[in-house]
Amino acid sequence: MIEKQSADRQLYDALASLNEIGSSINRIKAGESDSVEVTLHRIVESAIKVIPGSSAVIYTYDHNRQVFDPMSRVSAGEDTEPVPGDEPRPDGMGFCAVREQRRILSYESNVPGIHPIKAEAGARVVACFPMIIAEETVGTVYIYLHEDREFDELELLLLENFVSQAALVVYHTRQMGSIQRLLARKDEELLRLRRAGLLIAARPHLQEILVAILQMALEVTGAQYGSFFLVDKSGQILRSTAMLGKDLSRPLKNDLPIEAPSIAGWVARHHEPVCISDLREEPWASIYYPFDRDLEMRSELAVPLIGASGRLNGVLNLESPEIEAFSETDSHLLQALATQAVIVLQEVMLLDALKEVAECLLVKPFMEVLHKLAEIAVDLLNAGASAIWLVEDGSLVLQAASAGHEHGERIPIEGSLVGQAVLNGEPVVSDDVRVDTRFCRPDLATAQGWMQALVVPLYLGNKSEPSGAFGVYCVESDSGRFNESDWTIKVLTILADYASLSILNDERQHALNTAQEQVTVAETFAALGDIAANLLHQLNNKIGIIPVRVQGIQDKCQPVLETNAYLAENLEQIEEGAREAMAVVRENLSILHPIDLTMVNVDTCVKEAVSSANISQDIRVKVNPLVDLPPVMAGKQSLVLVFANLIENSANAMQGEGTVTIEGRRDDGWVEICVSDTGPGIASELQGRIFEFNYSGHKNAFSGKLGFGLWWVKTLMTRLGGTVTVESDGQHGATFKLRLPSVEVR
Repeated sequence: MIEKQSADRQLYDALASLNEIGSSINRIKAGESDSVEVTLHRIVESAIKVIPGSSAVIYTYDHNRQVFDPMSRVSAGEDTEPVPGDEPRPDGMGFCAVREQRRILSYESNVPGIHPIKAEAGARVVACFPMIIAEETVGTVYIYLHEDREFDELELLLLENFVSQAALVVYHTRQMGSIQRLLARKDEELLRLRRAGLLIAARPHLQEILVAILQMALEVTGAQYGSFFLVDKSGQILRSTAMLGKDLSRPLKNDLPIEAPSIAGWVARHHEPVCISDLREEPWASIYYPFDRDLEMRSELAVPLIGASGRLNGVLNLESPEIEAFSETDSHLLQALATQAVIVLQEVMLLDALKEVAECLLVKPFMEVLHKLAEIAVDLLNAGASAIWLVEDGSLVLQAASAGHEHGERIPIEGSLVGQAVLNGEPVVSDDVRVDTRFCRPDLATAQGWMQALVVPLYLGNKSEPSGAFGVYCVESDSGRFNESDWTIKVLTILADYASLSILNDERQHALNTAQEQVTVAETFAALGDIAANLLHQLNNKIGIIPVRVQGIQDKCQPVLETNAYLAENLEQIEEGAREAMAVVRENLSILHPIDLTMVNVDTCVKEAVSSANISQDIRVKVNPLVDLPPVMAGKQSLVLVFANLIENSANAMQGEGTVTIEGRRDDGWVEICVSDTGPGIASELQGRIFEFNYSGHKNAFSGKLGFGLWWVKTLMTRLGGTVTVESDGQHGATFKLRLPSVEVR
């Protein structure tokens, strides 16, 4: 009966405590409660109250860092001051409870032993409970018994409830703290953005914006004079850009070398603010640069303008004729305004750069635009170099670079730093490219002094997968390091979008030019076809009658011809020549007729061209398998003529000895055929001229055919709806690339 009454009393006390703790938790959620320590102390006091003779300790746990916070200790039933060394052990019961996500009892098998310090203090039995809420461990509760017995089921049940309450207290306190910090940060960010936005919107010019910021600085600090020094493009000079103050008679607006003695230069070199109580004191007196020759200044406050990439943009400077005019609070306020000034400067620089790029897009070739973007990236992000890569034939090919890399350089996609940005479609940062195995040129990084790298993917049009990447590299000697900040990634991504726009614009312009060229050629050849048909008709009437006349003479003058062999032979030659002349005219003028585009097998056309080409036996023609290529839309005889002309052109270039290689591949709705030779190559300055009408002085090797050379190749390819280009380093052969629309047969 006595045991039952004791149990009832124990349960009653526990319920009363839990009810009180629940009310305290509600006040925490409402932001009206005492500190979390007070509530946790109430919990451990309640726990030892329902289990007489016990003591209790709570430690909070950082789930992300996976460590206990020794300073969070709350205890009851023992000394309030912790004993050195009694915090949770790495292999102790607390970490075991956290790992296994369950309560640990010291009398269970295979559990860590009681902490030696606790055992020495008299603990005989320990129960350790993890405080778990929302699948996250926020702490542990230790209950120590100073008698050698096991906890009964009612005690464990009551303790579980206290542990749950403790977990709620820590969880809600952390949640409220996070929410408050988030709200405060958001309020601050909104305020700064609003002020910066108002400045930019109200004043379109940089000079006006800087003056407005200076005016604000004077108002919040009580200063009387202020100035902006901005770093020039060389990075060596501070230029006086804006000044503000009353009674300025002879303000000094000279440029200040950063390395020369001056307070602004000191701030620029050290990237640190400075608050000077008295300018007459050293070391400031000897390096002070007067604000105005007719005004005596006694105190100064100056802060650096540091961008998101760590780049020095300038110095914001305030001065006063009073001693100790500026406080630490003024310094913090001015640094906040300097941050706003940096945002404005960065946005103005970005807008100016994009305006320049937009103008280039309209008038410059796309390669010049890419090089301009590479230079702008270096300037805006304080980088040492930049590079733009595009995916071609399963690798990355360099299109433009500000320094270091060479145009046309190839690197693999798999396993490379740039390739990772392409494969993942996300920005990639490397802390040290000199030792980063993903960077393909550690020798170049070492030679150029590169350390950090940032690479963003580059998308062309509406493609869901990246078609390239834009990277910037930070030089070791730079005063700052760009980082994975929102601004840095935003700027580089914007520049990558402009690079994509430039490439797409070039492709579309090229397609438009090709289409216009095809229309022009088609119209020209339609007119020439009509002329050719009329000419052929006229020639047929005039020359075609010659064989008929010869046959008439032969029939009527047979006796004479039998006795006069010379006359008979000449008549036969006249008849044969007339027929051959008509055949040559028909064959050549047939090229001018409209081409009937049909599905044509590339392999068949190449074989016929190889068979018909007039080349020496010392020319080896190697044809890689083309049977797997899809058919193309073309005219068979025209395509045979194209291949034959290219083979003979290569044979002439190799002077009758060498190898011609023909190979092909599919390429997204097109078939590309490459005809390469081992000749001396074609100089870069001639590659744009070889397809001109009257470039070559050599007659085409086709016997009796028109001798327009590669002009015929380009003309026929244009009429077939395709293109032809040439690639050569001017020393090791040439490769002609033919592209024709494919027809996928299903």
